[in-house]
Amino acid sequence: MTDSRNLLLQAERQCQQRGARFTPIRRRVLEMIAEASGALKAYDLLDRLAAEHASARPPTVYRALEFLIDQGLVHRIESLNAYVACPCPEHSHGFQLLICRLCGRVEELHLEDVNAQLADCAQQLGFRVERQTIELLGRCDACGDTGG
Repeated sequence: MTDSRNLLLQAERQCQQRGARFTPIRRRVLEMIAEASGALKAYDLLDRLAAEHASARPPTVYRALEFLIDQGLVHRIESLNAYVACPCPEHSHGFQLLICRLCGRVEELHLEDVNAQLADCAQQLGFRVERQTIELLGRCDACGDTGG
């Protein structure tokens, strides 16, 4: 779980520096994601948000998620179709995610040499990378060898 208070303060500062509007709904969506013990799906967020804001609808959540992803505050886990807070939004480059398939814990890595190697290989093949998602699915130490 990310320290949600520090993450929210950092998000506010970052949005202010970039001139991006960090609305109360965007803030609340980020807060819910940051407080979660694992990744959250959009409809989980919608259910939670609708309990607080009767007017919350799917487009509200998806627009907030799009903004948070664009600002580097949230990552979409492609394989789970879920979202997790970025613990270090100051890294604007590629990242790698370690995902425990048993408990849902997600850890973020920043192996720049991996990113550089992939970008170099892509460039040699005449391909320009616009977005990169590297997800490693397995088991964390806490889950160990349990669960088949």
